[in-house]
Amino acid sequence: MQTQVNEFNNEFKNLFEQQYANLKVAEGVVLDGTVISVLRDFAIVSIGFKSEGYVSIEEFRDLDGEIGVKVGDKIKVYIDEVEDDHGHVVLSKERADAFEAWRQVEEVHEKDGIIDGLVVNKVKGGLSVNLGGIKAFLPGSQIDLKPVKSLDKLIGHKYQFKILKLNKSKGNIVLSRRAILEVERETMRRDILENIKEGQIIRGVVKNITDYGVFIDLGGIDGLLHITDLTWGRVSHPKEVLKVNEEIDVVVLKYDPKTEKVSLGLKQLQEDPWTKVGNYEPGQRIKGRVVSITDYGVFVEIEAGIEGLVHVSELTWSKKVKHPSKVVKVDDEVEAVILDVDIDNKKIALGLKQLEPNPWDILHQKYPLGSKVTGKIRNITDFGMFVGIENEDIDALIHVSDISWDKNLKWPSDDYKKGQDLEALVLNIDKDNHKFALGLKQLSDDPYAVLMRAYPLGAEVTGIVESVSEKGIVLRLNEQTTALLPSAETGVGRVELKDKFKEGQEVVAQVKKYEDRDRKMIVSVKMLTRRQEKENMSEFLNKQGDASVTFKDIMEKSQKVTNS
Repeated sequence: MQTQVNEFNNEFKNLFEQQYANLKVAEGVVLDGTVISVLRDFAIVSIGFKSEGYVSIEEFRDLDGEIGVKVGDKIKVYIDEVEDDHGHVVLSKERADAFEAWRQVEEVHEKDGIIDGLVVNKVKGGLSVNLGGIKAFLPGSQIDLKPVKSLDKLIGHKYQFKILKLNKSKGNIVLSRRAILEVERETMRRDILENIKEGQIIRGVVKNITDYGVFIDLGGIDGLLHITDLTWGRVSHPKEVLKVNEEIDVVVLKYDPKTEKVSLGLKQLQEDPWTKVGNYEPGQRIKGRVVSITDYGVFVEIEAGIEGLVHVSELTWSKKVKHPSKVVKVDDEVEAVILDVDIDNKKIALGLKQLEPNPWDILHQKYPLGSKVTGKIRNITDFGMFVGIENEDIDALIHVSDISWDKNLKWPSDDYKKGQDLEALVLNIDKDNHKFALGLKQLSDDPYAVLMRAYPLGAEVTGIVESVSEKGIVLRLNEQTTALLPSAETGVGRVELKDKFKEGQEVVAQVKKYEDRDRKMIVSVKMLTRRQEKENMSEFLNKQGDASVTFKDIMEKSQKVTNS
């Protein structure tokens, strides 16, 4: 009986040794195993060897820190040591996974295939990717079709990759996600180009925003959404309406197959508000919001998509407004009067000043022609002075010709200063053209007219020679008045002129005429002489019967007048 037992034990031993002899258990070998126990620090794995193997429990910990192993799990293990100091087989699941991963990576690389990977963390120049146990490098330029601002949001996500480079001896693997996206994009692009048509509504993603519009990624092809097609209302910049990466529906306005350019519209998805603008009529009062201010006027939004223009001339009755921004500001709520509605050209003309009475309608009642007004000089120009009428938001003009009776006045600034108070006479009020004319010189009599009344034509005058020239002699009649005695009216030749007439000499002459253009009095000695000769002749004829008066007496008297 004992002999039989010994034979059985020997036979079992031979079979056991033969089994393990066939089992290739050596360091560096990958085998299939079954988890038979899970301890605090190790998982015990049976690999069909005479003793079980031990795998560190940390090799089963996932990204969330949880241990992902249980009894009965079938796993592949890598033999680190056939037998350690305690007689245990030291195994590694991670190295087995890496061994398998390298095999898979090499296979994918040879076939130019696609492999799945998990982004684990950021590294210099890109990201680190776990390919089933081995680390690979994903350069920043190969992450996406466009630069990625935040790499952190990719960590912990699985993606598909192409293998660009593989060097197993150095353990280097370079991946590309962009290569896959480019293929997908090209496929989508061909599909879109084959099916796109004008009027089609298509979904896209805002790719880029510029001053003039928005580029929409339609999936393989970009379309331009011009700023004018964003909304029916006013938009200063597209970023007021859309933001990058926003998904929107757009309508295809135009597509050119040759250039593959696509024009898109967003506002066309809504009804044009101008189709309902027939409710507005001239004379109607409306309320709106100031949305834009320009040099020539103010745009007021009456309702979404409908704006009216208040021209600068319709802002206020005053013409002193230099810029519309001095009257209103952007976002001001204003009331206005509709002046005109042009539906065909989508224009509405508005007015603000029409809300107030026109001061020019009653100005002529307050300031009758010929009445006196007071004001302050607001501005001085070459052609006159603008005067702010007291208690009125209106400027009147005193033209340079109405400042002084003296026509030698050319520059008003020589005698007047800005801010100076003065009194003037109302000359004219033109309410249609909003012109208010004043005069300064009209406050006093015209000295020229006074002169003509004081020295009528034919009157005899006495003056002192002030100057002598070839053209004639200037006679000073009094402190304010001079007269011109032309050389032809002196009765002597030009050569003898300076000999016969000296400065300070008294001369008697007759007023011949007045030159209105130059406001000058012209006198003549010749006319006076002829008149006196006629008077003497008349006196002689009247006294012919008187022997005491002879022809010689008449001639001597005439000669005396000429010499004087």
